Amino acid sequence: MTHSIAIAAIVLAGGLSARMGQDKALISLGTETLLQHTCQVALACAHPVYVVTPWPDRYQADLPPGVNVIPEVPLPGESATFHGPLVGFTQGLEVLAQLPATAQPAWVLVLACDLPNLTLAALQPWIGDLTTLAPGILAYLPKRQGRWEPLCGFYRLRCIESLQTFIAAGGRSFQRWCAQSPVAQIELQDETLLVNLNTPQDLAQWQR
Repeated sequence: MTHSIAIAAIVLAGGLSARMGQDKALISLGTETLLQHTCQVALACAHPVYVVTPWPDRYQADLPPGVNVIPEVPLPGESATFHGPLVGFTQGLEVLAQLPATAQPAWVLVLACDLPNLTLAALQPWIGDLTTLAPGILAYLPKRQGRWEPLCGFYRLRCIESLQTFIAAGGRSFQRWCAQSPVAQIELQDETLLVNLNTPQDLAQWQR
């Protein structure tokens, strides 16, 4: 890691993979799984790196050295652990916020586990932009087809308070949170970077 800004990473692996018909985090890309690929990219530019998931035992053996698991847990008064990525992300932030002040990152890179085209080279210019953003900006995210891409971008650690308030009021949508929060837009040079794999057809098309 050549940059001086303190960045941690949270990889979200809490989806049900219902449309894929198998756990997409564990799909093989050849020499590594989707989850391993995403974690390796995160490790190249961030520390610490965590995977947030309701199923820690499922992924523990698959993770590269240096990546730890944060178990996603039910919200108070609820029994289910599947709340969607916003809640999983916030639970990950809560762990980072408990680190000693000297170890807390300024920014947190958030990644979905199913980004097969993700590379360190693509992220490095975005990392370089972080020091130029106004202090009030809480997130730095790409947009595609008019919608924020909240699972491939950067959030200030202190956005945790805003997220906790939003969740306590019943909010679960990243799009809604972004719409009411100070978010700066990453200029996306190559939209294929954000390709994700949701269905067998997506996987077959990517493999071609």
